[in-house]
Amino acid sequence: MTTLLRYLAKEIFIATALLLVALLALFALFDLIRELGELGKGNYNLSMALAFVTLSQPSHVVVIFPVAALLGTLLAISRLSAQSELTVMRASGLSLTRLAGFAVLLGLAFSALIFTFGEFVAPASEEAAKRLRLAATSSVRGGEFRSGFWVKDDLSFVNIQTVTPDTQLLNMRIYEFDHASRLTSISIVKSATYAANNRWVLKDVEKTTFENSRARIENLPTAQWNSVMTPDLLSVLRVDPNEMSIANLWAYIDHLRDNKQSSTRYELALWGKVFQPAAVIIMMLLGGWRRRPAAARDHDRTGLQFHQPVNLASDDPERLATAFVRIRAFAGVSFDRACPDRVEGVRGAIAEALSRGGSVSLM
Repeated sequence: MTTLLRYLAKEIFIATALLLVALLALFALFDLIRELGELGKGNYNLSMALAFVTLSQPSHVVVIFPVAALLGTLLAISRLSAQSELTVMRASGLSLTRLAGFAVLLGLAFSALIFTFGEFVAPASEEAAKRLRLAATSSVRGGEFRSGFWVKDDLSFVNIQTVTPDTQLLNMRIYEFDHASRLTSISIVKSATYAANNRWVLKDVEKTTFENSRARIENLPTAQWNSVMTPDLLSVLRVDPNEMSIANLWAYIDHLRDNKQSSTRYELALWGKVFQPAAVIIMMLLGGWRRRPAAARDHDRTGLQFHQPVNLASDDPERLATAFVRIRAFAGVSFDRACPDRVEGVRGAIAEALSRGGSVSLM
C-alpha cells in the first residue's frame, strides 16, 4: 500500500502544482495591472514593478494553497476515476477508509510544507517587496519593531506607538537632527492627525529644544508638523498582521499586553495562522468525497462515497486493462496477495482485451 500512496501522492501533487501555478499567474497579472498605475513615481519603473510583483507571490501562495489543494485533489481523483485506475485500486483491496487515510497523510505533508513556507519565506518576501517599492517611490524609510513603528523623514526620526485604521498617529516621538547629525529637539506627541499638503496637526505636545548646553521645554496644546510622510505611505509601511510570522505575532501580542493595549486584531491573525494548515487537510478530504447517487443513498445513511464504487462489470475491459498495467508499471509489485479473487477478475478483463486485439498502454 505504500507504493499506492506514492502513486496517489504523485498524481495529486502534479495536479495541485499545476493549479497553484495557474492561480499564481492570475494573481500576478492582477498585481501587475495595479502596479502599472504607480509607474513614474520617483524611480519606480517597469523592472521594479515586476520585481515587486514577484516578491509578493509567496504571500499569495499561503492564501490560495488550500484552494489549489482542493481543486488538485478533485482533478487527480476524477482523472483516476475516469481512467478506471481508482476502480483497479479498489479491486486490489484498497478500502475507502485507507484511501481517505492516504488523503489525510498527503494533507499533513502539504500542511507542514505550507506552514514552513508561511512562517519563514512569505513574511520576509513581503517585507522585501514593500521596502523595494517604498525605496523607489519615496524618500521615507521605515520599519516596525517591538518599541513601535519607526520612520526616517529627511533629518528626523519618528517613533509611533500606534497607527489607527484611519491613520491617526498616537503616542509618537519626533527626534530632529541638524546636518551635523546633532540632536536639536525631541517632541513627545499624544496624537497627530493628517490635515493636507504634507501637514500634520499635533495635539498635546511636549517639545524639548537643545540649544548649546541648555535645554528648553515647551508644552503646546497644538502644533503644526510638515513631513513628506502621508497616510498612503503609512499604509504601505505598516505590516499587516496576516503577513507577520507566528513568532513575530506572539512577541508583538506580549508587547501590546505589557503596555495594556488592545491585541485582538493580532490574536485573530495568530490563531488564523495556527489553524490554517488544517484547512489544507479539510480541502483535500472534500476534494475526494462527493454525494452518492439517489439509488445508492437508500442503503447508506451518510450518502457519501470516496468518488468511485467498485464495479468491474460496468467498466470497459480495455480501460481496466490499461489502468491495471499503468499502476503495476508504477508500483513494480503484484496485487495478488491483497485480494486474489478480485485480481483474477481484472486479469480476465485484460485477457479479454488482448484476445480482441486491443492494445494495452503503459503510459
